[in-house]
Amino acid sequence: MAAVHRPGTPTTAAPDEVHTAARAVEPLVSPVNSHNEWDPLEEIVVGRLDGATIPSGHPVVTCNIPPWAARLQGLAAGRGYPRAMIERARQELDQFVALLQSLGITVRRPDAVEHRRRFGTPDWSSRGFCNTCPRDSMLVIGDEIIETPMAWPCRYFETHSYRTILKDYFRRGARWTAAPKPQLTDELFDADFRVPAPGEPPRHILTEFEPVFDAADFVRAGRDLFVTRSNVTNRMGIDWLRRHLGPGYRIHEIDSRCRTPMHIDTTLMPLAPGKLLVNPEYIDVDRLPEALSSWDVLPAPEPDPIDERLLKVTSMCGKWLSMNVLMIDDKRVIAERHHTGMLRALERWGFEPIPCDLLHYAPFGGSFHCATLDIRRRGTLESYVD
Repeated sequence: MAAVHRPGTPTTAAPDEVHTAARAVEPLVSPVNSHNEWDPLEEIVVGRLDGATIPSGHPVVTCNIPPWAARLQGLAAGRGYPRAMIERARQELDQFVALLQSLGITVRRPDAVEHRRRFGTPDWSSRGFCNTCPRDSMLVIGDEIIETPMAWPCRYFETHSYRTILKDYFRRGARWTAAPKPQLTDELFDADFRVPAPGEPPRHILTEFEPVFDAADFVRAGRDLFVTRSNVTNRMGIDWLRRHLGPGYRIHEIDSRCRTPMHIDTTLMPLAPGKLLVNPEYIDVDRLPEALSSWDVLPAPEPDPIDERLLKVTSMCGKWLSMNVLMIDDKRVIAERHHTGMLRALERWGFEPIPCDLLHYAPFGGSFHCATLDIRRRGTLESYVD
């Protein structure tokens, strides 16, 4: 006869049930752990060029490029990039991935996506762009990955191409958060925006209608993050992240003299504890936050000129991509082979530069820092500022 359990009578679980329950409460060790830009790198996500599509002619996209380039982009929006451009960039990207793997770093890649497919919300529709720059759409803070609320409509669903990776990290113990999806209606964008003339106060195309930000407008130094307000990041976005992270973190705003600001990693980059690479054209060193007063400020050398006409015409990133380096640890740094001035400067400052080619990736959004998202660095959460 089967045993009958009466209310109030203690029961004893079978050994197999006890073991199953014990396994269920065992803490997971998150595969995601990155607190700054320089701890020893162990795992990274690298973008992909498949299906890359010329972005839309929306004002928030074209406000950062000259008017003649904006007109050309409007005509070509929604078309695939020329095969020759993609193949040259892909060759360099494959070599970069091989270099990372040769250094013992695990490399993950997003799913391939056809970005020419149209999508929309109740308020607007768009085609996509590409998933070449995971640094923009996701922010890693410790064991948490935050999907960011980006301001470009063509990038609205960009993190979907990373969902295979994100779900894997989540199952293994990472925290996974998505900031509120923005509406991206006309109220978010200043209809009267124009690029300020030299000497005029900064202006931004974004209003404070709702929180938006790109992760690439932030860099991390343990408990302190540094951010530039830009044409893709507004004050509400900064405030959202500040409240989300809570009192354990401090977010410092950096004043930039760039007339078309977008992403901090060609303006200011922490390279190691106490060492800060700055863009002398965009940064007034005397106006850096007090928290950085004890750091060595390293002014980036003038970038080497690029003679290739196609790159001049198609790059959205400006000339200062020479600063867009990737720290392997607090000494070794991957930097663009073309920019010999930067390579020599890094050596003078005590770093060990590893030259690599990624010049033809610029039309798709950036260089080494843009093209990657560091997932795991060997280190703990610390404070590095006064």
